[in-house]
Amino acid sequence: MKVHHLNCGTFRPTGGRLVDGQGGAAHRARLVCHCLLIETGNGLVLVDTGLGLQALEQPGPWMGPSRWLLSATPRREETAAQQITDLGYALGDVRDIVLTHLDFDHAGGLADFPHATVHVYEREHRALTAPANATERLRYRHAQFEHGPKWRTYAEPGEDWFGFRAVRELPGLPPEILLVPLAGHTMGHAGVAVDTGNGWLLHAGDAYFFHGQLNPGQPHCPPVLTAFQTFTQTNRRARLENLGRLRDLAIGHRDEVTVFCAHDPLELRQAQRP
Repeated sequence: MKVHHLNCGTFRPTGGRLVDGQGGAAHRARLVCHCLLIETGNGLVLVDTGLGLQALEQPGPWMGPSRWLLSATPRREETAAQQITDLGYALGDVRDIVLTHLDFDHAGGLADFPHATVHVYEREHRALTAPANATERLRYRHAQFEHGPKWRTYAEPGEDWFGFRAVRELPGLPPEILLVPLAGHTMGHAGVAVDTGNGWLLHAGDAYFFHGQLNPGQPHCPPVLTAFQTFTQTNRRARLENLGRLRDLAIGHRDEVTVFCAHDPLELRQAQRP
């Protein structure tokens, strides 16, 4: 399988000045939407979609108030649809989409691939379709799902993978692609693991936001991102527990697994290096 690392949206959070926590100079915060495009023998698989084409024309319904908070300005050339076309594929070649969760910056491009099967944890899908509280009712941008995605949902119990016990293969997809539960940011939040043949990749979604959080000696995160993670979390205890497990995985299995999150531009640059 060949894996492409795409940036499908760029944000510059309002008031955000990042200092890396190690004495570095402050700079304007920049976040990316790190998505994966996987070439398989049975079509393309997209891991998260970032912002879609509709966000260009209807930013209000597709992004809501967060577009102001994050200073989100969608660009056509950053959409997954445009980048896939630029690679010489048709949008219909995307047979499957695997989502870490349903926030607008991760599922905002679903409508660009209406024929794709969308894989997500059942708990995340239930928060969208049968919200348990006001937080879940207000969290998701329902315009993104009005086209009627072809959902395939999963309960969490499954096989062991590097100590993460609730993992399962996704029917219809290569067995090298796994869904890994990483609750906390949302209760149905997942990571997506991909066996490239040269080691595993783990797309950790929003389980963390900054590469320094996996630092083995002194884990650190800029204050603006620490505050944002706290503001958007659903379950603090679960988020911190899973962050600790990710740190242990990144340290203990660094030769076998490359861990990265959805929004860190440094991790994206490293992944895109030849």
